[in-house]
Amino acid sequence: MIQAAISQANLLPTLAHLNALEEERLSPAATLSAKALRRKEEKRIGYRQSFALDADRIIHSRAYTRYIDKTQVFCLIANDHITHRVLHVQLVSRIARTIGRFLALNEDLIEAIALGHDIGHPPFGHDGESFLAELCTQHNLPPFQHNIQSVRFLDRLERKGRGWNLSLQTLDGILCHDGEIHANRLSPTPDKDFAALDLDLERKKLDPKCRLAPMSLEGCVVRMADTVAYIGRDIEDAILLGLIDRKNIPAVCRKQLGSTNGEIVYTLVTDLIANSFIPSTTEKEKGYIGFSDQVAALLKELKDFNYTNIYLHPLTKKNLPLIQNCYETLFTRYLAMLENREAIGPVDLMTDMDPSYLATHTPAAMVCDFIAGMTDNFFLMQAANAGCKVPEKQ
Repeated sequence: MIQAAISQANLLPTLAHLNALEEERLSPAATLSAKALRRKEEKRIGYRQSFALDADRIIHSRAYTRYIDKTQVFCLIANDHITHRVLHVQLVSRIARTIGRFLALNEDLIEAIALGHDIGHPPFGHDGESFLAELCTQHNLPPFQHNIQSVRFLDRLERKGRGWNLSLQTLDGILCHDGEIHANRLSPTPDKDFAALDLDLERKKLDPKCRLAPMSLEGCVVRMADTVAYIGRDIEDAILLGLIDRKNIPAVCRKQLGSTNGEIVYTLVTDLIANSFIPSTTEKEKGYIGFSDQVAALLKELKDFNYTNIYLHPLTKKNLPLIQNCYETLFTRYLAMLENREAIGPVDLMTDMDPSYLATHTPAAMVCDFIAGMTDNFFLMQAANAGCKVPEKQ
């Protein structure tokens, strides 16, 4: 059996051959796998290209496993057809890879960024992020931001503090995804190194409104695809839950973009492919990924519709007071346990990390990291154990 596997492996193309094929096939503006940069140089064995290796490491991480029970928009819904975070990142990956294929960009890098971009989300989505940000501020920490936490999980926290040694290009794309910020088009900021990445992390910590651009066109594709993936899907979920009716979608958006998720995705992807600019070898511009002005305006209108009629809908927000109280209770409880050196019990509170982590993180920062990594169900179980009243699925 082993000998057969070795014989089969000998038939596979070499890494050098795959890199050469990639250089022939992809646009001159694409990010080649051979150009991947890592904090620690690795002696490579095998035939996987660098960004494919990144995607494999992300999908095998513990943080990725916990996507399975992380809220996307709607929480505590006893309906398995409602989108969870794990499905969202897969949709972003598929949509972004389609765009990247037509634009001759690196699909492996696109996939790695897409799969990892939301890995830092805490329990209960953006509302949970707001609750945790407020608690961090109260305890002299920078406001919590999921894109920063995504980088920290993969670069600093996974594997007991060793991280996965992902490429600079992948980590940069994850940090800069900011899919909630509306943009007609996005150009990359090339020629970054790890010092620039660390500086961007610090800038973002100090100013959450700081707008960062990815270093690659692949990162720009993922950022645009993030919006494409959630805008129509959230509408379908809201219709399924009875929050809105399809006829409530603005008439001009229905007519021009479509009235179903499939139609909306197809229209937006087609427009992105047609209106993005990928430089050739003779052009000095750095290129951009973007929509036509007409479609960008319609997408902004659809975003505003979703925000008012879905994300702020009373049924979407009804459990948030209980969840916020759970956040406050758990943060206070865990902080006291660390500061008073109480018996930790069944939760590790990040105390089993590498000594370098323990030496550089305050108890409040350790609590933030621990809570951020929780699934929704684990969070509620811990809150109930702490005496909180917890909401139930309906």
